[in-house]
Amino acid sequence: MDLEGCLSYKLLFNQKEDKKLIKDIDLYLCKLDNYRYERKLKRQGINLIAGVDEVGRGPLVGPVVAACVILPEEFELDGLTDSKKLSEKKREEFYIKIKEQALGIGVGIVDEKRIDELNIYEATKVAMKEAIANCNIKPEHILIDAMPLECGIPTTSIIKGDLKSITISAASVIAKVTRDHMLYELDKKYPMYDFKKNKGYPTKEHLEAIEKYGIINEHRKSYAPVATYLRNRGEVNEENI
Repeated sequence: MDLEGCLSYKLLFNQKEDKKLIKDIDLYLCKLDNYRYERKLKRQGINLIAGVDEVGRGPLVGPVVAACVILPEEFELDGLTDSKKLSEKKREEFYIKIKEQALGIGVGIVDEKRIDELNIYEATKVAMKEAIANCNIKPEHILIDAMPLECGIPTTSIIKGDLKSITISAASVIAKVTRDHMLYELDKKYPMYDFKKNKGYPTKEHLEAIEKYGIINEHRKSYAPVATYLRNRGEVNEENI
């Protein structure tokens, strides 16, 4: 189906309220041209365009990780999209290729203690700013997934940017795989929580493990399930609630 036909189908099924098909078409449209934001900037003479994304806002354990990636103009990687929509094997494959070919990469990591001190929204912004500062090349413009950010460099915030922009997609992969590797190491130390599988997210098994084994230093004390566990045991730190 060409772009015009796809748009016509979208309009038709919007009227019929077929939400699943609308979602599928949205994804298809993104795949048709995930370089349009970059192309628009390049027409303005802006060449060093970075994508910034984060991972780890929802987990109960570990850091929030952000990545800043600048890709070469000729970069192509078939199938590159939001890291959450890729298999673990494909993410690892893309991670290697992006690191090999990117002009610039920076990573920002904010640990669980800082998250508890700041709140996850502010911690995410700190991680993004660190990723930008740690990039080996200073970008001229930054494309960011959803979140507005003041960093001294012009930015464009794009809703669902990890689907719509190839540079944000690349950043999402770098951030995701970086954090996953950290959780693999934590899993070796605390295998009873199965961090290798759940990546710190509040799965049923993870919550059951907290009830059985308690919490570890890497748990985010300000997050509701952990805070509830501490409160029930009279171990509440009011600064983290």
